[in-house]
Amino acid sequence: MAKGYWVSAYRTISDPEKLAAYNKLAPPAVRAGGGRVLARDGRVVAHDAGIAERTVLIEIDSFEQAVAAHASAAYQEALAALADGVERDFRIIEGVD
Repeated sequence: MAKGYWVSAYRTISDPEKLAAYNKLAPPAVRAGGGRVLARDGRVVAHDAGIAERTVLIEIDSFEQAVAAHASAAYQEALAALADGVERDFRIIEGVD
């Protein structure tokens, strides 16, 4: 079964306090959904139209589980805390195997 990945590339962070509130709620929600953080806030080299802002990569055992984790009540609470505090490109993608 192919794994699922959350890929989140932040374009701008306009409200660090909202991001801090999200950062308190999101990790336990991600763990509860089976997620493992593979990369977060490390060094970034951006190419093409990329932006070298905060980038997060999370691995989950299956694509379906990744979609369900995003839809969970706990993660939706984290998103509500984040609200309009950032602009980001968030994707759930299926691994190749």
